[in-house]
Amino acid sequence: MDFKTTALGIELGSTRIKAVLIDKDHLPVAQGDFEWENRLENGIWTYPMDLVHKGIQECYKALKADVQAKFGVTLTEVGGIGISAMMHGYLPFDKDGKQLAEFRTWRNTITGEAAEKLTEVLGFNIPQRWSIAHYYQAILNNESHVGDIDYLTTLAGYIHWRLTGLKVMGVGEASGMFPIDSTTNDYDQEMVSKFNALTGGDLLSILPKVLVAGDDAGTLTEEGAKFLDPDGDLAAGIPIAPCEGDAGTGMVATNSVRVYTGNVSAGTSDFAMVVVDHALGVHREIDMVTTPAGAPVAMVHCNNCTSDINAWVNLFDQFASLFGVEISKNDLYTKLFQVALKGDPDCGGLLSYNYFSGEGVTDLDEGRPLFARTPDCNFTLANFMRTHLLSALATLKIGMDILQDTESVRIDKLYGHGGFFKTPEVGQKMLSAAVNAPVSVMETAGEGGPYGMALLVSYMINKEDGESLPDYLDNKVFAGSKSVSVMADDADVKGFADFLAKYKAALPMEKTATEVM
Repeated sequence: MDFKTTALGIELGSTRIKAVLIDKDHLPVAQGDFEWENRLENGIWTYPMDLVHKGIQECYKALKADVQAKFGVTLTEVGGIGISAMMHGYLPFDKDGKQLAEFRTWRNTITGEAAEKLTEVLGFNIPQRWSIAHYYQAILNNESHVGDIDYLTTLAGYIHWRLTGLKVMGVGEASGMFPIDSTTNDYDQEMVSKFNALTGGDLLSILPKVLVAGDDAGTLTEEGAKFLDPDGDLAAGIPIAPCEGDAGTGMVATNSVRVYTGNVSAGTSDFAMVVVDHALGVHREIDMVTTPAGAPVAMVHCNNCTSDINAWVNLFDQFASLFGVEISKNDLYTKLFQVALKGDPDCGGLLSYNYFSGEGVTDLDEGRPLFARTPDCNFTLANFMRTHLLSALATLKIGMDILQDTESVRIDKLYGHGGFFKTPEVGQKMLSAAVNAPVSVMETAGEGGPYGMALLVSYMINKEDGESLPDYLDNKVFAGSKSVSVMADDADVKGFADFLAKYKAALPMEKTATEVM
């Protein structure tokens, strides 16, 4: 194995930091990971920065061990590196590089006042989790650190800064900080001017420089190499790709960067990304972001997806342990997902709300997981599990209905990836019932974001002159890839619609399907 031809993608996800090393044929050859969880501290969803540092170092250490076990060598060099992470959030630093406030993640719903005001002023939907909403809310709150901010970035942008010393990021990640003009692949200058007029500040002076896929984003410094690999084995000078968010890497991992293609990532949170060909109205439920190459993307993002499912699976695991039965978590998830296919299409009178945290799509500021049923329901295990699977997609469907019905967005291909789709057919069929369209899962979809980031690294170091990212993925990565497509039947489609009608009836939905402006 010539490791100088490999590409390394590292993604800091919400429950796991994962590294994937791919070879010149774009196939994964080694992996490493580190499990972690966010914390609710003083009403803020956060990760301590020392845990961020430990997590990425332990993840890389595990990758090194995998390389050692498989190839009998110590990893010292790769062809390129790329960093990805969960998008959005708030990480402010002063001129000396000191962190000024706790890392406020995408999961927080504490910026409602700022998001509403910015949406009105900019004429563009600004969700609560976006970096600019967090920044403006800090201004509105008169937080003392605001005047000392010299650099505002995201988690991916921070790690990229640590590795290269450069304050830059990929356009897809930047589009979750502040609106992007896809004609220039830079922050929208008119909106920047409006924000500056509103605050009296100079926004561009504190934001990262925007790059697109394939651009030179620096090289690994001596300090960066030591940060990533404290053992000192990793060499400096390795090219680094523009960092990207998990939305962008998910698009790449599923080859969903061309217009009319889309993907759904479903894990702790879930979101749908559809590359569009026309401007959309301003909807509170729809984010406008970009692909890593800068093309406009309509995004439906939901804070909650599988956390409630995981909690119930853990409960079943504890039940089995009472009887001395040891069942692997993989088998437990598989069996419980599969039994959901036997449930009534509308879940037989059962209902659940999977809100571990607040949910912007349905206008809820705090999480309150809830399971309910009618006295005459068909209370079976199959219906119970189906209820939680449909609940995990319910808020996503609310946004997708706006895209498909109100905005007439065309979707030729829709791909699924993430833990929700790990059990064959089940997650696909539920999502297909939600969107009334076929859903495909690629054989590489389980690799997810870090694999997509590794592909962006490969594109940067191997692309030909003038070769676009969609062409590179179509012709050199996915030309011979296999995928499985599933289409829900009419009964499942109707059943999901009936379930959603009951689901929405108990929610404050007066703003959900209407335009903000």
